[in-house]
Amino acid sequence: PCQVFMAGFLPFSAIYIELHYIFASVWGHKLYTLYGILFIAFTMLVIVTSFITIALTYFQLAIEDHRWWWRSLFSGGSTGLFVYAYCFFYYFGRSGMFGFMQTSFFFGYMLLASYAAFIMLGTIGFLSSLLFVRRIYRAIKCD
Repeated sequence: PCQVFMAGFLPFSAIYIELHYIFASVWGHKLYTLYGILFIAFTMLVIVTSFITIALTYFQLAIEDHRWWWRSLFSGGSTGLFVYAYCFFYYFGRSGMFGFMQTSFFFGYMLLASYAAFIMLGTIGFLSSLLFVRRIYRAIKCD
């Protein structure tokens, strides 16, 4: 649990500011024009997720725990959980939405978006860990 928390918090901190502007654009009807910055933030998110997952997989293999597959998926995808937690902060703290329909619409769509982020970043974490494990075990010489 601590490993998954750390693996999700670091990439989330890389996109926190841009996430606020995206939410204001989608839910607050503001105009978003910084697509270059958004691309840089997305690239940084992918790189940080990949490196954090590789580092945590290495630490897991160093203590001779070979069950890294699901943990790499959850470590990479845990940023999606932080995005969904940020939805609560945004809804109750920043937006002026109220009522049952707006609440269910907001949290329903954000659940889908957070799940998509979980799957996307989990896949990135798993594939980067898979490439890392194949690379380090290919270098082992058994004579």
